[in-house]
Amino acid sequence: MKHAKLKITALLLAASLALAGCASSSESADDSSSAEGGYTIAIPNDTTNEARALLLLEDLGLITLDPDAGILATPLDITDNPYNIEFEEVEAAQIPNILQDVDYAVINSNYAIDAGLNPTTDSLAQEGSSSAYVNIVAVLEGNETTPEALALKAAVESQDVADYIAENYDGAVVSAVDNPTDGYTDEVDYDALAGTTISVAASPSPHAQILEDVVAPILEAKGITLDVRVFEDYVQPNNVVEEGEIFANYFQHVPYLDDFNEQNGTHIVSLAGVHVEPMGIYGGQQSSLDVFN
Repeated sequence: MKHAKLKITALLLAASLALAGCASSSESADDSSSAEGGYTIAIPNDTTNEARALLLLEDLGLITLDPDAGILATPLDITDNPYNIEFEEVEAAQIPNILQDVDYAVINSNYAIDAGLNPTTDSLAQEGSSSAYVNIVAVLEGNETTPEALALKAAVESQDVADYIAENYDGAVVSAVDNPTDGYTDEVDYDALAGTTISVAASPSPHAQILEDVVAPILEAKGITLDVRVFEDYVQPNNVVEEGEIFANYFQHVPYLDDFNEQNGTHIVSLAGVHVEPMGIYGGQQSSLDVFN
């Protein structure tokens, strides 16, 4: 009986040591995983905004990209990922909705603003302004020299628009117009255009805001109505211009437009560059970028 008790005690001790060993092993694995990174970052899934996000992460020293990838880079072009970052590729407009589910997210300023985020104060880092990513007003090829297009171009390139951007977006949106107009151009017979309606497809903020608050009054002073149609995605605004349903759109930059035309066989061209929205990285489950130091 005594031997049986000793045997049971020995077995219990062995089991206890084994469990302790498993706990120690698990704890070491967690520590190792934390040390090596493994953080999740949500990035836009459309070609040019995805590359733009990856270039921002490269500028921050988080990844290294194949230099030949340029503004069309994808996660497949990452040559060094020292922090084992995992990427969630998500539609740009939806990224703010999943911010709480990921460690970080790279978000376009217009979608950040729509979600109640302040790109200047809430982002952990922002890209530098780049002319490659100037947001443009675009029209169907062949319409860029029409009176409607020239009137719209002069209005969006006005000093009033530049002032409105500076006063309302606190650096989250930056005017890209070098020589602002007074809102009008001698190339247009405004009396002949009186009574005309110009329709423009736009994403909500800041594009539709700029159009409704500033551009519409400029045109209205000449008897021209600006019909702003708000869209929540990146596809339909180009489709409706291509199909002639809407005259122009204002929501995208040239790299995105070039890729869209190539992928979809559309024929849309830039009419005027208006502003830059610096893309930023925001904290979700993490509150700073210090974990990468």
